[in-house]
Amino acid sequence: MDRIRIRGGKPLSGRIPIGGAKNATLPLMAAGLLSEGPLTLENAPDLADITTMRHLLVQHGMQVTQDKAERRLVLSGAADNLEAPYDLVRKMRASVLVLGPLVARFGEARVSLPGGCAIGTRPVDLHIKGLEQMGAVFDLEGGYMHAKAPQGLRGARIIFPQVSVGATENLLMAATLAEGTTELVNAAREPEIGDLAMCLMRMGARIEGIGTDRLVVEGVKRLGAATHPIIPDRIEAGTYACAAAITGGTVLLEGARMVDLGAVVRTLRECGVDVAEETAGLRITRSNGLRGADVMTEPFPGFATDMQAQFMALMCVAEGASMITETIFENRFMHVPELTRMGARIKYHGQSAIVRGVPKLSGAPVMATDLRASVSLVLAGLAAQGETIVNRVYHLDRGYEAIERKLSAVGAEIERI
Repeated sequence: MDRIRIRGGKPLSGRIPIGGAKNATLPLMAAGLLSEGPLTLENAPDLADITTMRHLLVQHGMQVTQDKAERRLVLSGAADNLEAPYDLVRKMRASVLVLGPLVARFGEARVSLPGGCAIGTRPVDLHIKGLEQMGAVFDLEGGYMHAKAPQGLRGARIIFPQVSVGATENLLMAATLAEGTTELVNAAREPEIGDLAMCLMRMGARIEGIGTDRLVVEGVKRLGAATHPIIPDRIEAGTYACAAAITGGTVLLEGARMVDLGAVVRTLRECGVDVAEETAGLRITRSNGLRGADVMTEPFPGFATDMQAQFMALMCVAEGASMITETIFENRFMHVPELTRMGARIKYHGQSAIVRGVPKLSGAPVMATDLRASVSLVLAGLAAQGETIVNRVYHLDRGYEAIERKLSAVGAEIERI
């Protein structure tokens, strides 16, 4: 099994290209189920999660071709198998995003319940309730959601009791082919949802309110071919911003956009990190010491839960104390014991962690538990004295393309072994 070896203590300097957003690409691929013509996605990342979604769509009967050199995905054909099996859905929770498109276009879907995962259960009840309001009938048996809408879906006014990115995406896609008007109230506002909406409009959908918490969709009879460029990955950009900050370096994040990062930019500046927008992307610079700061994860434009672990690693070497509160997912502090193995001073209880900065971290063998936790250990290793070995790096490959190559290109001593 692959591991990452890091010898820390070297400031980063140079340029890091930011790839297409994983969290945008997955729902965009699911949207291919809605289209009667080919959907071409440009700036597509080459990640393990993309491969999993590709396998899922192929088993549904679609044709999916990937040109890694040109960073392009082409999805075509119609589904002839309406079941998403457990063996695929269990690998990636985003697989549940095929539910809405399948029911909307084909009138039926049988999708495995995702079950739990390392960072929490993340139930799908909002997906089910929303589709029921649109006329779908569900039968839950044998660990599967069996949905039927033989007469098609119809528009409805759906009020989310809490913000849900996945449910917003699923119901937005379903609404494009529903009869009449669908209104999604208290919808998630993440940039990836806006990207999905723009792609759907290129396919012929009618959507108003993009970027707000109220989406209004006027259903159409069919969606057609389109070409869509995927937005840059804001979480990858935020991660490499933390890498520059934790090493005291300066890095240009090519293609990154300030508007996508929300509260992360404000928090980095509060910690003493300079973030400047240039024509080519974002320049991240830390020339002085780091200051502690408090954060609470919130839906966009608040501080992203997918940046919580990386920020905690940064605060481990900041002056003073920081409080980090996780409000989105339970069990998302599993990186804490591994960071403490490297000399970090962290105490946590329930949803909050107190981090007291130390002058330096020490390299150690550590174990990754999930995608964002694993990259927080890489960040800590970049700042630590001595050698750090990160085990279970298959988590990293789900969301970071060629991370060791990108970091070594800007001066890090890092390799996959």
